Amino acid sequence: MDLAHRLQALEDIEAIKRLKYDYFYYCDTKQPDKMRQCFVDGPVHIDYGRVGIFQHRDALATVFTELACHEHMVEMHHAQNPRIDLVDDSHAKGVWGLYYHLINTNARSVTQLGAYYEDEYRKVDDRWRISTTVCKVNSTYVCDLSEHMARVLFAGIAVAGE
Repeated sequence: MDLAHRLQALEDIEAIKRLKYDYFYYCDTKQPDKMRQCFVDGPVHIDYGRVGIFQHRDALATVFTELACHEHMVEMHHAQNPRIDLVDDSHAKGVWGLYYHLINTNARSVTQLGAYYEDEYRKVDDRWRISTTVCKVNSTYVCDLSEHMARVLFAGIAVAGE
């Protein structure tokens, strides 16, 4: 691969990283309109397990607004260990680790998840967007804070019934 192609590959990988970081930032700062722009317009495959499976970014933004866009839902998404592979000039795949922490001040609970994302990306109009994402939870910790002390409700791979 010549220098120009190698440079473009590095720029594309950095743009995909920025896209994923932006997505998490918009989730944490409760900006559903900006969050939805991280996905391609049109058909997508978004599988967030218990949260739902979505075929369009607008459906995800609607559920996100209903469930998470409240002051009592204090979220923190941390992306880690990205592995991004360019398939061609306009397609890429990636795997990301996720550390997720939620404080629900109404329910007086804390939820901590470890998960990983399996993503596919498409470059549209010279900008990378998520076209497919599947989030798989691999550790869950739920704690009740209602009695002025932390009480573990669940610790394991996934909450029972999932």
